[in-house]
Amino acid sequence: MNLWALSWKSLANRKVTSVLTVLSFALGVLLLLGVEKIRTETRQSFISTVSGTDLIVGARSGPVNLLLYSVFRIGNATNNISWESYQDIASSRSVAWSVPIALGDSHKGFRVLGTTPEYFQHIQYGAKQSLAFAQGVAFENVFDVVLGAEVAKKLGYQLGDDIVIAHGAGTVSFVKHDNLPFKVVGVLAPTGTPSDRTLFVPLAGIEAIHEGWQSGSPTAQSLKLNHQDFEGKDLEPETITAAFVGLKSRMAAFQLQRAINEYREEPLLAIMPALTLQELWQLIGIAEKSLLVVSALVVFSTLLGMMITMLSSLQERRREIAILRAVGARPHHIFVLLINEALSIALLGAALGWACLYLSLYGLSPYFVEWFGINLSISAPTIKEAGIISVIILAALMMSLIPGWRAYKNSLFDGLTVRT
Repeated sequence: MNLWALSWKSLANRKVTSVLTVLSFALGVLLLLGVEKIRTETRQSFISTVSGTDLIVGARSGPVNLLLYSVFRIGNATNNISWESYQDIASSRSVAWSVPIALGDSHKGFRVLGTTPEYFQHIQYGAKQSLAFAQGVAFENVFDVVLGAEVAKKLGYQLGDDIVIAHGAGTVSFVKHDNLPFKVVGVLAPTGTPSDRTLFVPLAGIEAIHEGWQSGSPTAQSLKLNHQDFEGKDLEPETITAAFVGLKSRMAAFQLQRAINEYREEPLLAIMPALTLQELWQLIGIAEKSLLVVSALVVFSTLLGMMITMLSSLQERRREIAILRAVGARPHHIFVLLINEALSIALLGAALGWACLYLSLYGLSPYFVEWFGINLSISAPTIKEAGIISVIILAALMMSLIPGWRAYKNSLFDGLTVRT
């Protein structure tokens, strides 16, 4: 007796119930695999936000706080670093390159970052990928600005457009540098990192727009300045917010970090971005675990629903089971028949859920980069995904033992007696 063929015919005889059960199973698989995929890719995108940088130096505060405002543009620095201290660190024998940054201004809710052209050469993300230009070039003049991909897209800016920078990091600012607009000279390609939501200007530009300010506020004299007033003028900054540092040898990282942390001229802090990213992820990782638990509960509910459906259908299938017994089926055949049906539903649902996952990745991946900055890579199915599918199918088989055993007992008790 071909029990596999018989189980497929039995499922086909109950098309509506079978299709709904398979769809429910596929939805559970899709949700669990989708959450796991998003969790994994989010973690990878998070950890690879900055790469190739050995140390980040800022004013002494907490490591996580320094990482948040320097890399993720979240929050503000407790203090600045003097330009003399930065130059002292940059001239260290173990330093291969250094890039200063200055924060504190914004444009329509997007952060403005003052830096040097070397930022686009040395700052990397992902697997040591360098920043690339979708349009234009890096800034050269004092009042040039380079836009992140999301800034250009959302605000609709093109090369040559003028931009007015506002003081402060808020969405609404009452102090704007209207008299000193910046011209768009470049637009970066999307990276899925905070760079997409940042405007990059020269450090000299940051100094220029704050020329003549007193106690953090503009004076009447500073508001009358224009571009011509800064031609040929030395605009070396007095302070910066932080600095990215690359070393000639990673073996020197701990030594230089300790020297910076014990710097006598002013209180400084040096962090290793990779280690601090891990620390930060541990703080926010509870959210990903919660999502995983919720999706696992959904899958469990799906399996429970499949078992209940099979149990509730046994009363209606007494006639079918009695006929099978009449043509020679033994009780263990009935038991295997129910197991085969559950396995068929599980295999179909798993295959459908897996296929829907990759179709969803193909269609939604560009939007995840745009909306959330998460790059969902479309790669071959992983061993971990196969393991999750195997566990779900095994759980479905375990659940099917209960209705299978019930059918086995019914076939023994009922014999050939047909109950209506």
